[in-house]
Amino acid sequence: MEQVNILVTGGAGFIGSAMAEKLSEFPGAQVVIVDNLSTGSEKKVPRKDNIKFIVCDVNNYEEIQNVFFRFGFHYVFHYAAVVGVQRTLSNPLAVLRDIKGLENILTLSKTTGVQHVYFSSSSEVYGEPVEFPQNEETTPLNSRLPYAIVKNVGEAFLKAFYQEYNLPYTVFRFFNTYGPKQSRDFVISKFIAAALKNEPLTIYGDGTQSRTFCYIDDNVDACYNAFTKKMFVNDVVNIGSDVEFPIIRVAELIIRLTGSRSKIEFLPKLKEGDMTRRKPDISKMRKLLDRPLIDLEEGIKKILENPQYIL
Repeated sequence: MEQVNILVTGGAGFIGSAMAEKLSEFPGAQVVIVDNLSTGSEKKVPRKDNIKFIVCDVNNYEEIQNVFFRFGFHYVFHYAAVVGVQRTLSNPLAVLRDIKGLENILTLSKTTGVQHVYFSSSSEVYGEPVEFPQNEETTPLNSRLPYAIVKNVGEAFLKAFYQEYNLPYTVFRFFNTYGPKQSRDFVISKFIAAALKNEPLTIYGDGTQSRTFCYIDDNVDACYNAFTKKMFVNDVVNIGSDVEFPIIRVAELIIRLTGSRSKIEFLPKLKEGDMTRRKPDISKMRKLLDRPLIDLEEGIKKILENPQYIL
């Protein structure tokens, strides 16, 4: 069997580690994970014979260059990024530096003969949406947040490298993804952690802002199928759920499922970064999955039953 070398950047993060584990199932796969551990954790790195972990900062050209030339990758999944609303608002320069990392990845991919680059973009590229559901062809560019700007620039880089160098790409625009091993920087894991300790669940604003929530298995399976079936080449795909939930309903659901005595507390609305609605058009994603999506209640129960859940 021919060996297939796959790079996953940001593979010590929540989604990156799950994607790396799924990719390790691909016939002949040798998966290399790189992560600088600024937001990821080595605890999340899958322990498998065909997965190798290297501490490396993709924003440092020399570091990531050495990895590329050592392994000669066939495919690259570029998931490394500074993430989390509060973290990205508090560290805008760190977010903007991720542009350098993307340029490094694409330059080295082009130079070393990578066959395809997969990029984790974000629902943030839609800014405050101007239509519902958000369709891949509509990107209003009305967000001022550095994180959204970087993801938009990233998508533009991929399209430019394809145009200039014929480097194939696929952009995954992730909407709220949750599941075991997610850090408490994100709403579902934050609420669960608080509820299990009977601590208050805090909500910014009045809780009427709505989101859709995608269980990690749906995210990973859809992206894996795009890879194995060679679907949506040189294209953009929303990865998420299209069922909206007001944040206050999410808090109430988690309190009920955990049997918690927690109360809901309301904090002042964030000045920026907390959009009123998110709802993707997932027509393309449904073509990638051969099963129904996992609903929110079922997904939360899976987390509560999973011994790997990290508080």
